[in-house]
Amino acid sequence: MRRRLALLVAAAMALVLAAFLVPLALLLRAAAEDRAVATALAQAQALAALVATADAQSLRLSVEQANVDGAHPVTVYLPGGTVVGAPVAATPAVRLAARSGSFTVAHAGGREIVVAVQGLPGGTAVVRSFVPESDLHRGVTRSWLVLAAVGAGLLLLGLAVADRLAVAVVRPIRGLAAVSEGLSAGDLDRRATGEGPPEVRAVAAALNRLAGRIRDLLRQEREAAADLSHRMRTPMTALRLDAESLADPADAERMLGHVDALDRALTAVIEDARRERTAPSCDAAAVVAERVAFWSVLAEDQARPVRTALDPGPRPVAASAADLAAAVDALLGNVFAHTEEGTGFAVTLRATPGGADLVVEDDGPGIAPGSGERGVSAGGSTGLGLDIARRTAESTGGRMTVSGSRVTLELLTER
Repeated sequence: MRRRLALLVAAAMALVLAAFLVPLALLLRAAAEDRAVATALAQAQALAALVATADAQSLRLSVEQANVDGAHPVTVYLPGGTVVGAPVAATPAVRLAARSGSFTVAHAGGREIVVAVQGLPGGTAVVRSFVPESDLHRGVTRSWLVLAAVGAGLLLLGLAVADRLAVAVVRPIRGLAAVSEGLSAGDLDRRATGEGPPEVRAVAAALNRLAGRIRDLLRQEREAAADLSHRMRTPMTALRLDAESLADPADAERMLGHVDALDRALTAVIEDARRERTAPSCDAAAVVAERVAFWSVLAEDQARPVRTALDPGPRPVAASAADLAAAVDALLGNVFAHTEEGTGFAVTLRATPGGADLVVEDDGPGIAPGSGERGVSAGGSTGLGLDIARRTAESTGGRMTVSGSRVTLELLTER
């Protein structure tokens, strides 16, 4: 935009300068021609007065002196054929002037000036002067160079002023873009400054109001999620009481362990919902290894073969440990929920230049088409498991791909 504004101003100024300087240059050229012709004409007219009044000797001395002092040669053609001054043969203009009077004629090499002196005893005398082309345009080239320098200076000055104006407009817009990038990255404390033209300040104010509104909506959403999780405390308490009342101590201990795990998960959900979002990061190798170890216990109970290939850590990715753990749990939970007991699965974590790829694959029939969209499931579930995994991958700047029974999460280090 800065360059476009500069080019626009340069084009406008060039047109204005051309409209002003070109006529001025032509006027200077015409003025120089008129000045040279007027000088030569005045000299010829002065000698014409001597032709009518002075004797032959005085006229000859005056013409010689005029040729010495003047810039243009002068020749006087007397009625008897005598030529005084520069020896130039009578031209058609001289012969015409002897019959019709004074005039000026343009030639390829300059201007010829002839002045008729009528009323002499022997006839009409003619005074001739010639102004060469170099004298007609003397000083014009220098004047044009001065005009060109003035025009270039004005153009450069206009470009400098236009650049400063463009910077005054572009800098606030770049600030708005930086604030927008910060907001999209999760920094809801970023605000735009009220700089620049009124229109840019209006956009900055609107962006600040939008950022504040987004922050309020997210705060309300976090509180709503925390409240919803808190409401589950009552049924959990009832579940704990039922588990404690079981007759078999082993079953009671097992059920209480599950209730405690659920209680910890709810507590983590409440804390995560109320926590202000910052740039998340975790060690994918450690999180995946911990969740695979958790699910391996249940896999052993169901006689499911577990194959793991986890690159050693640390493997930092731009996701929180809780989010990544939820994604792994969602993928492995789908394996247990939608395949028969005894069906094996494999978990692979491969390091990539930009982060890591997590691959979960089972030996079952594969995922039905359309699964992975939020709320869509072919197995009678809520359809949120794959969506959780997908959103976790996309939050890092990566993506989720599904191919048969293979699910791949592309996890990036920096969003």
